[in-house]
Amino acid sequence: MRQWTIDAFATAPFRGNPACVVEPFEAWPTDDWMQALAAENNQAETAFLLRTDDPARFGLRWFTPTLEVPLCGHATLASAHMLFAELAVTAQAVTFDTLSGPLIVSRQADAYAMDFPAAPVHQIETPDGLADALGAEPREVWAGPFLVAVLKDEDQVRGLTPDLAALKSISSAATQGRGNVGVSALAKDQPYDVVSRFFAPGSGIAEDPATGSLHCMLSPIFAAQLGRPRLAFHQAYPGRGGDLDCELAGDRVILRGQAISVIESRLRP
Repeated sequence: MRQWTIDAFATAPFRGNPACVVEPFEAWPTDDWMQALAAENNQAETAFLLRTDDPARFGLRWFTPTLEVPLCGHATLASAHMLFAELAVTAQAVTFDTLSGPLIVSRQADAYAMDFPAAPVHQIETPDGLADALGAEPREVWAGPFLVAVLKDEDQVRGLTPDLAALKSISSAATQGRGNVGVSALAKDQPYDVVSRFFAPGSGIAEDPATGSLHCMLSPIFAAQLGRPRLAFHQAYPGRGGDLDCELAGDRVILRGQAISVIESRLRP
């Protein structure tokens, strides 16, 4: 059985966010086996696919090294890239059946486009201790599946060295979620509109390099703020960085990005 490591939201190797994608199964392996492989891979996500009678439709599940997650953008992009670029699926689009419902990924001229649900968000007062945990005072805080802190500027976002244990506790209490926190700020004199980072201690990940689900929250926030539905985002993970083109379309977000295959490996039984 083959597996690929694919850099998603990247235009060159060793950029964006790596995901491991296993070639499609005829029947789901056990949850324990998938979790064990995800832990062995030790990437933010390992994606597992299930064949169906439709050659352009697959089941899709995502595991971090510690747990299964209900939505993962970069591993969905990586899965589509594997099907199109490595397994030569000829359809213009593929549909994935997931815990977050059907997700469609289509081929475009120079990128893939993913149709994801926009995350419902609402602004809240800054939770006690969040500024200290981040090391910066948020201008705004939004709650949804996790917390998003909007900071003063890009330098603040890039310079963070947060207390991850405190972030997990504060975010979990505020959202009743796992305890993850996104940070963002408007960019100035850059080829992108918004800069972001994502700290995910509640999912067993200190910091994620490029996060589709984060931008399902950021897109509604900044589309309203900037008065236009389509925005360019740069996720500023130190040493890598990922680029996402996001368009708010009603209650959906179209996330566009590229992907690069960097490793092909074979799993032994």
